[in-house]
Amino acid sequence: MKSYIVGVGTTKFEKPESRDWQYWDMVREAGGAALADAGISYEQVEQVPVGYCFQASTAGQRAAYELGLTGVPVYNVNNNCATGATALMMARQFVEGGISDCVLALGFEKMARGALGGGSDGGDFKTSPVARHYGIMAASHGFEMTPPTAQIFGNAAREHMAKYGTTEAQLAAVGAKNHRHSAHNPQAQFQDVYTVDEILAARTVHAPLTKLQCSPTSDGSAAAVVVSERFVERHGLAEKAVEIAGQAMTTDTPASFSSGTCVDAVGQPMSREAARQAYERAGLGIEDVDVVELHDCFSINELLTYEALGMCEPGESGELVESGATTYGGRWVVNPSGGLISKGHPLGATGLAQAAELVRQLRAEAGARQVEGARVGLAHNIGLGGAAVVTLLRRQA
Repeated sequence: MKSYIVGVGTTKFEKPESRDWQYWDMVREAGGAALADAGISYEQVEQVPVGYCFQASTAGQRAAYELGLTGVPVYNVNNNCATGATALMMARQFVEGGISDCVLALGFEKMARGALGGGSDGGDFKTSPVARHYGIMAASHGFEMTPPTAQIFGNAAREHMAKYGTTEAQLAAVGAKNHRHSAHNPQAQFQDVYTVDEILAARTVHAPLTKLQCSPTSDGSAAAVVVSERFVERHGLAEKAVEIAGQAMTTDTPASFSSGTCVDAVGQPMSREAARQAYERAGLGIEDVDVVELHDCFSINELLTYEALGMCEPGESGELVESGATTYGGRWVVNPSGGLISKGHPLGATGLAQAAELVRQLRAEAGARQVEGARVGLAHNIGLGGAAVVTLLRRQA
């Protein structure tokens, strides 16, 4: 059975505490927009997976109740930074499994200012879910007094540079591209444009990563309405429908840890396998993809993901971004929204916001950031601990 996204909604992603709103206010805005986009009511929704990381249990219910009190099942989803895509995957499974015809996937986050800690434990790495991952880092690089997520990705960048000759300028080119793209996204947290030199000159967070190569903490919400083929037909939604052509989630295998590298510990093997499975299920390859929204939590992760998705051979990702192949006029447009680096990264909303951007691109509704002729989009959402979700979306001609 096929599944389709027929409605999407997002709030503006904002710096924490910049607006006087609660997480349920965000969900009312994003979820209401998704329902309006689909042209349906909340009473037609049969199941509601809700993704978030930093609120209490059953916060999903509190948020969804802003849309209606219909008594439908609400599921609270937490999968670190891959939470939003996990909620979307649950919605797809409900539909493709024949359990439901209409599911609303919601994601939100209301975050604190400052850098992320090491996990939901508040930074106690002895009991942290990602202790094994940070242990890999500490064994090779030690542990410094810099933000731990920036540290493990920064050390992955150092390894990539040492092995392949990747340069600081190539890493900065990722940030420059994504900040440039976000200038055309009114819902992005930042709309400032920077040169490579300005990004290199920004404050260092964990060398070689500077502040303008790191995703910020953010408040925001995103939503998607996922329905069956028969729901599309019954309600005349063919013009809005974007097919979920293939999707896969993978978690850590021995490959994440056996090499002892941060490159593998932050999830490149997971991403590679998720992409392989998603391509196989969709009957598509990277050569068919026009537009990509990927998890650039740090600039190095965009380069690692190019390689994992098959956009280039290992070690060639720095040259790929520098060549212009991943921006307008190139082979693919990657992160037209501005990505996590510039659009923002409210953890529970990120994966759904990626899907929303791709749906708008495939419907030719993206305005000044429209990728001309886009028919196939790929979303990549990853969380340490770990989970990687790759989703292929397709719009029929």
